[in-house]
Amino acid sequence: MGKLVSGITILGLSIFLLSACSFEHVRPWQRGILAQKKMQIPADGMEAFSDEHIYFSKEASSGGQGIGGGGCGCN
Repeated sequence: MGKLVSGITILGLSIFLLSACSFEHVRPWQRGILAQKKMQIPADGMEAFSDEHIYFSKEASSGGQGIGGGGCGCN
């Protein structure tokens, strides 16, 4: 009887945890909110510095990572 209760408990817990996982479709009007800097996953400080330095050196501009177009003003 103890193994049956334990099995049911594990099964119920597994179903509960798996049902909590879902994928939410992002609507076009929600993308602006998700693109904000505060919504980004924080990167490693040294890696972010080196990426910014490389981007600045190649594009002759600072900031604006992830935005299309070059430092020359042509899009």
